[in-house]
Amino acid sequence: MKIALFPGSFDPITIAHVDILKRALPLFDKIVVGIGLNSSKQGFLSADKREEIVRKVFEQEPKVEVELYEGLTVDFCRLINAQYMVRGVRSVSDFEYEKAIAQINQTMMPEVETIIILSKPEYSAISSTIVRDILRNNGDVSKFLPPQAISFL
Repeated sequence: MKIALFPGSFDPITIAHVDILKRALPLFDKIVVGIGLNSSKQGFLSADKREEIVRKVFEQEPKVEVELYEGLTVDFCRLINAQYMVRGVRSVSDFEYEKAIAQINQTMMPEVETIIILSKPEYSAISSTIVRDILRNNGDVSKFLPPQAISFL
């Protein structure tokens, strides 16, 4: 079984995240959306709320599972038997960052391959950071979030 991990904070999940995952689905038997918890970061949405939203977004997709995790992403890959990690890239700076992380992960766990999927041009400006800023200022984020997420905010 080909299992991939799609890790991130998903704080909140955006239409760009959804697009990357949907485009990755045909490549794998199962994709685990791993919501990483970083104790040194204060999330905008609680971990439980993020998990609830992501579950709702993918409730009709049997190949997608959603789990919270702490610690190193490669350790979580071992735990769920993932052989692949899916990452989305919007820009050259994203690529450079993801390349460095992928190379470190490859050194730590050579059996996991990172698959980078390029963002579609219409989604390249969308980030959770920007969406959080809009939310903090009471702006309309409906164009940037999957419809299932709107009711949670």
